[in-house]
Amino acid sequence: MESFIIEGGHRLSGTITPQGAKNEALEVICATLLTPAEVIIRNIPDILDVNNLIRLLQDIGVKVRKLAPNDYSFLADDINLGYLETEEFVSKCSSLRGSVLMFGPLLGRFGKATVAKPGGDKIGRRRLDTHFLGFKNLGARFGHVEDRNVYEIKADKLTGTDMLLDEASVTGTANIIMQPCSPREPPPYTTQPASLTSSSSATCSTPWEHKSAA
Repeated sequence: MESFIIEGGHRLSGTITPQGAKNEALEVICATLLTPAEVIIRNIPDILDVNNLIRLLQDIGVKVRKLAPNDYSFLADDINLGYLETEEFVSKCSSLRGSVLMFGPLLGRFGKATVAKPGGDKIGRRRLDTHFLGFKNLGARFGHVEDRNVYEIKADKLTGTDMLLDEASVTGTANIIMQPCSPREPPPYTTQPASLTSSSSATCSTPWEHKSAA
């Protein structure tokens, strides 16, 4: 069994660059599905879950370019929604828990998503009810496809509403919020540069900046 031995009493000095946080990286990477514009994300951690999610986005048609060891460009301008109906997609989602974060952006932008039971580490109770109840509160409909053992989520129109989540779920909150972020009607956008810096020292930039209708 591996262990760390920590000895105190030594003065620390030097400079480090913190690695981007995995859970935040999964959320931000899935958020690139919300727009057909290019999104650049920096300081993405080089770990298996993140790399598998990036490959899954490539499978559905997202154009991914590696700009530097931890910097990537994402362009989701030609998504293959038909791939969501394949057994290959269901199988890959079943082995990657982070795939659940794709469903909010897909539902918000395209009005539909296919949900397979996500995989991941077995570390206790990690239910997805909060995600699904939030989707329903915004107007989504669920249908179970028995022969594939998946759920199809559809929404002709998502309507904002007040809701009290049944548990404090970070990923559930992110997934719910990302649905209304992508209206399917042409939004009032301008092409001024915008950027966002997260607390984990990761940065994200896109050429879209929201412009008030007023």
